[in-house]
Amino acid sequence: MSTSGTARSDYRVVVLDDHALFAESLELALGVEQYTAIRPDPPKAGTSTRAAVQSVLKHRPDVVLLDLHLGDFGDSDALIRPLAEAGANVVIVSSTLDAARLGGCIQRGARAIVSKDRRLNEILAVVRRLRTGLPVLTAEERESLIAAWRRDRQESEVAMTRLDLLSNREREVLAHLMAGRSVREIAERKVVSEGTVRTQVKAVLAKLEVGSQLAAVGLAHRVGWRPPGDPADRVGDAT
Repeated sequence: MSTSGTARSDYRVVVLDDHALFAESLELALGVEQYTAIRPDPPKAGTSTRAAVQSVLKHRPDVVLLDLHLGDFGDSDALIRPLAEAGANVVIVSSTLDAARLGGCIQRGARAIVSKDRRLNEILAVVRRLRTGLPVLTAEERESLIAAWRRDRQESEVAMTRLDLLSNREREVLAHLMAGRSVREIAERKVVSEGTVRTQVKAVLAKLEVGSQLAAVGLAHRVGWRPPGDPADRVGDAT
């Protein structure tokens, strides 16, 4: 949507952030710079991605300054690609240090990443460069972030392959471990011996190629693995 000849007063910047004080400060700073700053309410919980995107695009933004977590709505990663494809320059303004996630944002079409720990002037500088058609991310920075995202995807694919090797009983045991239950508690719930549960735990660790229950739980959480239903009420499993 933007062109290098666009006057500041015609350059529309949407600030989408659930931190009211930060968003208001950014809106005021943009106004002082004579940009047209718009600060819509963040989407509510249950709002579809399409509806959230349309609520931004109705303001005809040249730039969208997007926080990666929008309160009750949750993560905003899914908004990046449709906003970028509609012609908006998406700039991620976030406190996250996760290079893989930030690389995913770039891969989806974000033009730049700015840390919330930086001064407002640095965010304004990115907006200025976008308006005048100047680069906002070096090739080296872009490649580094994309490489981190690719590595994370590869590691996640390997982890999911290992998780797929678990039997139904082993998946249930892992689900109990993710819920913070001990071997004794799992044995009581499954009405089996503790020795049986320990054997199943060892099988889980071996298939996931990790050395501890904590590592197994961490791996499952990292890739967003969800157990097949809630095993909390299941009893009487055969050994």
